This record gives sequence, structure tokens and C-alpha cells, in this order.
Amino acid sequence: MRRSVGIIFVAVAAAMWGFDQWIRASLSGATTAATIVFGEHVLLVLLTLPFAVGALAAVVRLGWRHVLAAIAVGAGASAVATILFTEALFAHNDFVTPIVLQKIQPVFAVIAAMVVLGERPRLRFAAYFVVALAGTWLMGVPDPFHPKAHGLATMSYALGAALLWALGTVFGRYLARDMRFEHVTTLRFVFGLPASAIALLVLGSPAFSSWHNTFWIAILALVTGFAAMFIYYYGLRSTPAVAATIAELAFPITAVLVGYFRFGQTLTGWQWAGVALTTMVVALLPARPRDVVERVPAPAPALA
Repeated sequence: MRRSVGIIFVAVAAAMWGFDQWIRASLSGATTAATIVFGEHVLLVLLTLPFAVGALAAVVRLGWRHVLAAIAVGAGASAVATILFTEALFAHNDFVTPIVLQKIQPVFAVIAAMVVLGERPRLRFAAYFVVALAGTWLMGVPDPFHPKAHGLATMSYALGAALLWALGTVFGRYLARDMRFEHVTTLRFVFGLPASAIALLVLGSPAFSSWHNTFWIAILALVTGFAAMFIYYYGLRSTPAVAATIAELAFPITAVLVGYFRFGQTLTGWQWAGVALTTMVVALLPARPRDVVERVPAPAPALA
């Protein structure tokens, strides 16, 4: 029951991420990806400042492996991956390749969960996994049998984002087994802030754009950052990473529906089929959580 509730929380958080494009539409063409991500992290660190000292003390006490995991979640998944994916979408005017390659993220997550966490998916997990991948492919590619992908830079950015987000799920689960969920959330933002600041310097982007943009960046940080990530890490405490990566597919479901109802984007019959398939998998997963993993071992003793 506890694992089922955890999967539901992860799915709810992922569904909230799908509203990202609705909010981000007010920032389209007005500022850079690095500026947006940096502004989000400034506000998120301020909001979680009461937990910062306790979170840093807790992760240091657990040992260097946990510190590296926190850096991977914050710098990698929270900052760099978001910038990479945004660059892949907008900087090179290719809106197909990043979405197609993003479907590889669950594959990365399952492999990393087996290596890092020792999670062994049950044979029945293959049914969830295959149907979920098929559903997200159909959602993201209007012509699923004739996808078009080009541009080495765009492909590299999209694959890098997919890998870092997958590792973020796995290392987030690694931390959540030993730490309070609010501490894991805080560490994501604390380590994401310096990484996003370095990205500003590397990309030559301004730290501040305008008060109009700052307002929408704040809304973005509060809804898809602060609220969603607290819900996500609360659920991840009891959710195996291989289950979480499927529950996170609530994100593209919401994103597609927002595009249809808010922005008037047309969907093909294949895309509606993808929405139905993926929704079915995400909805059924909490009902049979034992179908997912054979064994989730207890965390290894932390180093002194």
C-alpha cells in the first residue's frame, strides 16, 4: 500500500510538470534558457533555505557517495539537463528530434537503477515498460513510422538531457532511501544553483532579464519546481526507480493535453492512441506495484 501511494505521488508531480509549457509560453523568445533556469533556482533556494543547513549536514554525514548523488541530482538533472533540452528544442529550430530521443530516458533509468540500486525488474515489468515506451513514442511523433531526426548537436543535447534526467531519478531514489524528502528536495535546488550560475558564464547569458520575465519565472519555480518536487520526493521515498520512471510518463500526457486544449495543437489518431496507452499504464501501475521489482535491497551502510 505504501509503495502504491508513493507511485501515485510521483505521477501527480510528473503531471504538474506538464503545465511547464503553459507557463513558459509567456517567456518564449523573451529570454534565454540559462537565464530562466538560474532565476528558478535562486527563488527555489530562497524558499528552501530553512532546510538547507540540515540537508547539507545530513548528506555529509551519510558519506561521499551521497554527496556525489546530491550533486548529480542538483547540478545534473535540475540545472544542466533542463538547459540542454531547452537548447535542443529552440536553439536549433528542431522540435522533432529532441522529443523522439527523449523516449530513451526510461531505458537509461532502468539500466541505472539495476546498477546503482540493485533493483531487478520482474518479468511482468516488461509488459508495462514496452507499452509505456510505445505510448510515449506515439504521443511524441505525429508520424510514428516515419520519424525525422537530424543534427548532431541537437541529438547530443537531447540525449544528454535524457541521460541526466534518468540519473536524477535513480540518484534521487538513492538519497530518498536514507534522507527526509524535504532534504532531498532542498539539495536538488542548492546544488542546482551554482551549476546554473556556471551555465550563465559559459553561455554568456544574463542573470536577469526583466520584471515581466521574472514574474513568470517565479510562477514556473513555484508550480513545477517547488510544489511538484516536494510531492515527487515524498513519493520517491517508497517508490522503486524503475516504477518511478514509468509514473513520470504522466508528464508527457499532461504536456500533450495542455498543447491540445490550451494552444490548439492538433493531434493525429496515433497521438490520441499514445495518450490512451500511456495513461492506462500509469493508472494501472499503482494497483500492482509488486509486478515492478523482484527485490529492492536495503541501503548499504553509509561511510563514516
